Amino acid sequence: ALTGGAASPGRALRRLCVVYIPNGANLADWVPAAEGSGAAFSRILAPLEPYRDHVRVLSGLTNQVRGAHAVAAASWLTGVAPNESLTKVEAATTVDQIAAEHFGQHTQWASLELGLEGADFTGACCGNYSCAYTNTVSWRTPTTPMPVETDPRNVFERMFGDGDSAGGEARQARLAQDRSILDSVRRDADGLARTLGASDREKLGQYFDAIRDIERRIQLAEEQSAAVPDMPRPIGVPEHYDDYAKIMFDLQVLAYQTDLTRVNTFMLGKEISQRTYPHVGVADPHHSISHHKDEQDKLEKLSKINVLHMELFAYYLDRLRSTPDGDGSLLDHVLILYGGGMSNSNIHAHDNLPTLVVGGAAGPVKGGLHRTHPQDTPMANLLLALLEKVDVPLEKFSDSTGKLSL
Repeated sequence: ALTGGAASPGRALRRLCVVYIPNGANLADWVPAAEGSGAAFSRILAPLEPYRDHVRVLSGLTNQVRGAHAVAAASWLTGVAPNESLTKVEAATTVDQIAAEHFGQHTQWASLELGLEGADFTGACCGNYSCAYTNTVSWRTPTTPMPVETDPRNVFERMFGDGDSAGGEARQARLAQDRSILDSVRRDADGLARTLGASDREKLGQYFDAIRDIERRIQLAEEQSAAVPDMPRPIGVPEHYDDYAKIMFDLQVLAYQTDLTRVNTFMLGKEISQRTYPHVGVADPHHSISHHKDEQDKLEKLSKINVLHMELFAYYLDRLRSTPDGDGSLLDHVLILYGGGMSNSNIHAHDNLPTLVVGGAAGPVKGGLHRTHPQDTPMANLLLALLEKVDVPLEKFSDSTGKLSL
């Protein structure tokens, strides 16, 4: 059973964030050499050094699935292999959407799904698996993948309308106009109801339920409007990858800061991504590099990509740490899962997944922590623990065998 909802008196709001990296990782440069508290960070984790008191490095977690990149993305937050089909698309409800259903009654949006690569809409993206499995890591139901927004301008306008900035009188005017339109619709619907039969009145009742939900979200927006920072509207997708990632991270901070949502997923890339990173010395496509055949030059390039992603993640942590929230900062009150559904992508391995848990919502970890779990420990054990940390406890999730201790 689920419990809780709004923050209890004296306790800050909890947020759940998921950041996905595609095409595996070079574990030789990822996994710290030592165990326990205060372990020296590895080459890939080094950018997180300023935030180590908020970082847990968890090794040994596994999804007991078989398959390539589509399976990695679709199983990461579910522990369940997707259906191998181009037409009958089916996975499982993801852990973020379980949290979103719980928190959505308190925010304008139940969740926010962002990414840096556009969706493929037709055909196969990995063997006989539909592109739906690589387009997103978030599934509202087993047959409903959550679409990922990749244009920062669209994200901004969804948050604040089509004005030139997030805050100020323009936003208040847009909210007032929305409420005026809604009032007019309600008056027309009230008049119509008196002329309808029982069956049609039932359908109209469902329509009224939808109107009430919109009214609730407008009310929340009006209450939150005074706290909206005056961020200018983005002009579109930045040309440089680093700038692109940073503005999308900025929008996530803004969504938390204004309590538009308390749950989000962010894909730094998609599985089978062929993006190149020439500015860090990787002109080869990412997916091709990930099939490294244990060749040192390719492994080095894979590490460079992993380091870049971690540096951008560190930017996000800095923004969270510098944003006040309650009695601390957003970093103190967020729970972030960072990692991917594949470890050694050269052999499409789903064991010993690269996994970090970051943020104060998991509790204090002085000096950081590296913990290696027994072989075949289900990733679902961690997902179950994450839900508990954000006050959404379940007895069991997917193939969990217990709750991971954080």
